[in-house]
Amino acid sequence: MPNQQRHSLVQHLIESQNSQFWLLQILGWSGLSLVSYFSLNLWYDQPELSYIGHNILQSVLGILLTWPMRYVLKRCWDMPLVKRLAIVAFVVLGFATLWSVMRLSLFLLLTEESNLWGDFGGWLFPSIFIFLCWTALYHGIKYYQLAQYEHAVLMKMAADRNEQSMRLAQAETAARLAQLTMLRYQLNPHFLFNTLNALQGLVATGSKARAGTMISELGHFLRYSLQSDPLQTVDVQQEIQALEMYLSIEQARFGERLTVRVDVDPSITEAQIPSMLLQPLVENAIKYAVGPNEDGGTIEISATNKENSLVLTVSDDGPGLADTKDLPQPSGTGVGLRNIRERLSSSYGDNATMHIANRGEGGLMVVIRLPLSYAYERAKAS
Repeated sequence: MPNQQRHSLVQHLIESQNSQFWLLQILGWSGLSLVSYFSLNLWYDQPELSYIGHNILQSVLGILLTWPMRYVLKRCWDMPLVKRLAIVAFVVLGFATLWSVMRLSLFLLLTEESNLWGDFGGWLFPSIFIFLCWTALYHGIKYYQLAQYEHAVLMKMAADRNEQSMRLAQAETAARLAQLTMLRYQLNPHFLFNTLNALQGLVATGSKARAGTMISELGHFLRYSLQSDPLQTVDVQQEIQALEMYLSIEQARFGERLTVRVDVDPSITEAQIPSMLLQPLVENAIKYAVGPNEDGGTIEISATNKENSLVLTVSDDGPGLADTKDLPQPSGTGVGLRNIRERLSSSYGDNATMHIANRGEGGLMVVIRLPLSYAYERAKAS
């Protein structure tokens, strides 16, 4: 038999309960014939074909009788327990008695034995035991099949839940990535609008050389901005370098009026943060602290490790906030601050904070606290 046909036959036996029933019927009653042959025919020295034939035919009768018995038991499967037990007992006794009568009659017909009806009890009690075993085996197999079916249903339900959860997670991830992309790309038009206004001012005042330098630096910064992936994090050192590119543009605009101090803890230069996270803060500091002041101003940028958290600080020596009733957490409705808040919420949830306050010596300070993580940790987690 070819392997494919053999595989189809095995698959059919596994999936078809009716095929399983008949296979077990034939194997079980054939086994009874073998036991009867060794325990009766050989033990009582009955090698004649009539005795052996009776042995085989009584198993055939057992197969034929338990066939309708199967459907009777199936009909009472969903009945209450007490009623079901009573019916099963009656069915077993009835079919066992019928089998005993038939096989004893067949024995008298095939052999030369006679006057055996007085010993009918000796034929009945083994029959009852055999049919009880058959019934117990039938119920055991049915309960096993039911357990297997319930297990398959539970596994399918679990698989469906997992698939649904996976689809939901994929949808949430796609929505989160879309939101991050939108928030990240909000920075470019916002920054360009302010920069073009500054260029217009330089051209209007005749500062063509400074305007040219500013355009050149703007090209470098925009090239970096377009090449960076808005959904990826960068290390602190790369973020500071991007800030320096931006500040070179503003330096061309303000000249000596703008002073910048950068202090980065060497131990966290490779820590990961969202790209161009600090640029809106520096831009706000220039707009509100340096620009309006004839003498310019100073911007301080720092990155430190505090209690296993990355703390980023941008501060200035400008006028600060006139109304302090909302401190230390003013709403920050501007595009830059709102953008930062939403990016932090999307990327870190409640594990990141942004704190805004007036400095004691004058000016404003924005402090961002993030979980301290590194690129190799993210790669390992993914």
